[in-house]
Amino acid sequence: MMTGKAKYAVRRITAVALCAAILLALQVAMAGLPNIEMVSLLIIIYTLTLRRDALFVIYVFALVQGLIYGFSMWWITYLYIWTVLAAVAWMFRSMRSPVGWAVVSGTFGLMFGALDAIPYLFIGGWSMAAARWVSGIPFDLIHCAGNFVVAIILFKPLYKLFDKNKNV
Repeated sequence: MMTGKAKYAVRRITAVALCAAILLALQVAMAGLPNIEMVSLLIIIYTLTLRRDALFVIYVFALVQGLIYGFSMWWITYLYIWTVLAAVAWMFRSMRSPVGWAVVSGTFGLMFGALDAIPYLFIGGWSMAAARWVSGIPFDLIHCAGNFVVAIILFKPLYKLFDKNKNV
């Protein structure tokens, strides 16, 4: 028979695996829409409800994506880009306004290209990083708008769903 600690550990592992699977499934399902995604909003929700376990979700999600799509520079950026979003969500964890979270999520979408360009500083210097960032600005604008709309519509119901079930 499992002890209370063992049951808690099994629940945590199951929650992390399930949340990572949801991220991956939604990312794949929405792949046909350029830079319109649910990952940003769900990482915010996971951070607010799962706290530090959201980091495990992020890294399981990134690992599985690497196994599916191959490991290259994009994969390295995923390790820190989503962590940055989780850190920002943690800083604003007391906010419950869908508009506030839409602004956070939209801003993150706008900054995604700049964050993605960081490794290119070390590979090819400022010019390579700037070229990477500037060439992606149209996609960052779409990412910003998509994140804003998704968050404004879905933050409240998803937060309620995950907050209600976080201790199940």
